[in-house]
Amino acid sequence: MSQIHLQVNNLSKDFGGLRAVNNVSFEVNGPELIGMIGPNGAGKTTLTNLLDGALIPSGGTIYLNGKRIDGIKPYQVARAGLGRTFQVTRSFRRMTVMENLLVPGMALHTTASRKAQEKKAWEVLEFLTFEHLANEYARSLSGGQQKLLELGRLLMLDPDIIILDEPFAGVHPKLMEKIYEYITTVNARGKAFILISHDMDTIFTLSKRLLVLNFGSLIADGTPDEVRQDPTVIEAYLGEEDEEYGTAMPVVDVHQLVEEEGDAS
Repeated sequence: MSQIHLQVNNLSKDFGGLRAVNNVSFEVNGPELIGMIGPNGAGKTTLTNLLDGALIPSGGTIYLNGKRIDGIKPYQVARAGLGRTFQVTRSFRRMTVMENLLVPGMALHTTASRKAQEKKAWEVLEFLTFEHLANEYARSLSGGQQKLLELGRLLMLDPDIIILDEPFAGVHPKLMEKIYEYITTVNARGKAFILISHDMDTIFTLSKRLLVLNFGSLIADGTPDEVRQDPTVIEAYLGEEDEEYGTAMPVVDVHQLVEEEGDAS
């Protein structure tokens, strides 16, 4: 696999007189694990929609592995190597889990046999410990299982860069731990991640680097420790300094959260 490189240059998006994304620039080099945070309305979803081709930029460029991808269709972006999930899951609810996995695989690899795609789908199901749900309809899955199914659909595409939009929202702590482990495992296999989340404990623990948006602008790009101490970020998002934690957002290991949940039950 070639070296992963995403280059975002002065990206902007206007909706009438409103600038939702304002001259954002950053790069992803190799299998990085990056968190994207910011207040509601900061421009995170708009930026994601620009990256995956759902929106056309008002200005700026996006290059993925040397190929310019801004302005092309979402399916072309997916074929170029960038995939994403949605804050509200978008499975085919009247199809089974297996059928949901086959759709992106067969759409991307049009010449591959169904047998080959089913083999890959079973590998994804085994990785997600989802085999027992293969013939269940997607509409019968829990919210957390829906998020795992979306991750599985992305794994069928085998993208270089995976964007997960609120992967932990509304998920039971034990299932959250599974998603956490799947992300770290896939990342260790050479895939880059951009995680969008309001779960500060998890995003600060899991991410090696953080992008912080506010009013459509990128106000910080650094390690979690650097971002946590950045006065601009504290003022815009994290809150006033706290005597015990240093900021209003303590950092707790996700495994600790799961253990505490188990003790309480």
